This record gives sequence, C-alpha cells and structure tokens, in this order.
Amino acid sequence: MFLLFGFKTVLSDRPGRLATCQYCGQFVHHQLQERATKFTVFFIPVFTTARSYRITCSNCGRTSAIRARQKNALAW
Repeated sequence: MFLLFGFKTVLSDRPGRLATCQYCGQFVHHQLQERATKFTVFFIPVFTTARSYRITCSNCGRTSAIRARQKNALAW
C-alpha cells in the first residue's frame, strides 16, 4: 500500500485597515496576511494544524506577528 501525506502552507491576504505604524509612526494602510499550515493526504488538505497572522505596513514595509484576538479587533 502506498500512502502520500505531508504538510502544506497556504498564504492568504485578508482585508487590512488604516492604522498608525508602531515603527515609522505614519497613519497608513496595513495589509493583513494569514498563514495556515495544513495536513495533506494525497495532496488534499485534510485539516489545519497551525494558523498565524502577520500585519505589514505599506509605508515602511515592516512586518509584525499578531495574535488571533488582535486580528479580530482589526475587523471592520
């Protein structure tokens, strides 16, 4: 019997919002990105094993990790 399994990382962009950057101090748009690691069987994602969020300033390009709670606070 031959069984293929592994992990796949999926990046997806989420809607960002205007905020003050903690690094450059400018009030600009911040892009939110979700990174999900999924367990796959025969290249089909079965379930998500890990999920993380990052926010990027459009002015200076600095990226910082945020928690799921902070991501929910960014929702309109």
